[in-house]
Amino acid sequence: FKSINGKFETLPEYLEANLEKHENKVYYVTDEVIQAQYVNMFKSHDMDAVIMDHSIDQPFISHMEMKNENVKFARIDADLTDTLKGESQHSEEDLKALAEGLESTFKKALNNENIKVQVETLKSEDISAMILLAEESRRMQDMTKMYGMMGMDMGAMGMPTEETLVLNSNNTLVQYIVDNKDDDAKEADVKLFCEQLYDLALLSHKPLDPEKMTAFINRSNAILGKLI
Repeated sequence: FKSINGKFETLPEYLEANLEKHENKVYYVTDEVIQAQYVNMFKSHDMDAVIMDHSIDQPFISHMEMKNENVKFARIDADLTDTLKGESQHSEEDLKALAEGLESTFKKALNNENIKVQVETLKSEDISAMILLAEESRRMQDMTKMYGMMGMDMGAMGMPTEETLVLNSNNTLVQYIVDNKDDDAKEADVKLFCEQLYDLALLSHKPLDPEKMTAFINRSNAILGKLI
């Protein structure tokens, strides 16, 4: 495997090198450009992931997991390891309550009742939000696309997408939303920032469709106008 750090490693070598950080788990990247935020975050914390950017890699992953029963592959945006998390001033109960309040705020701002919100304290203050997609859910999406290309209708399966918006409690933009989400006078600004923050997280996860990209550009101009 070629890694994001430019090394070439066998599976045993990768597992041994990352034993203390994530035992028996192999993180992989499918697109170094789109997933650049996650790649840079891994590199800044001295973590590694392998590059698997070919269509044949998906069935190969399943093959490797069958051959190595204790080993699991996870795309770099599938979860957050403890290595990326910093010390929090909040208890787990406080973070859970904070997430519930923010989830309600984002559901209203984005007009999306299905969005899931999780609050974490990341070591990097520069990251405001990230999108995490459960590995099983993502693989089901890939399988649905593959069968769709073969002319088979998989829409009836109705598999839910376990997509989660992770908000960084260390980030000033997230803190602003927390502090002002119940202020009627700042409701419009909070909505604007919620929409922008969510789209920024999406851009690091997958390309925006044309309609969303247009809205993102218009919103960016509006925010720059406020700065002026």
